Amino acid sequence: MIRLKVKEVAGAKHISQRKLSKLSEVDIKTLQKIFRDPYRVVTTETLDKLARALGVDARELIESVPDNAE
Repeated sequence: MIRLKVKEVAGAKHISQRKLSKLSEVDIKTLQKIFRDPYRVVTTETLDKLARALGVDARELIESVPDNAE
């Protein structure tokens, strides 16, 4: 299972949801859903936009976790 680390990376860089939404051009509602549910399915396009806005490689925004880790 893939887990998104967007919330953690944004927090470490002191970037709010609103600012990240503006920087990445990802809708704030979508971003809120990603922050609430790190197991949410997102497109590679969205992942790329978030990675660029955060100044990291997209690989830093995902991690593989065992299926029973929810």
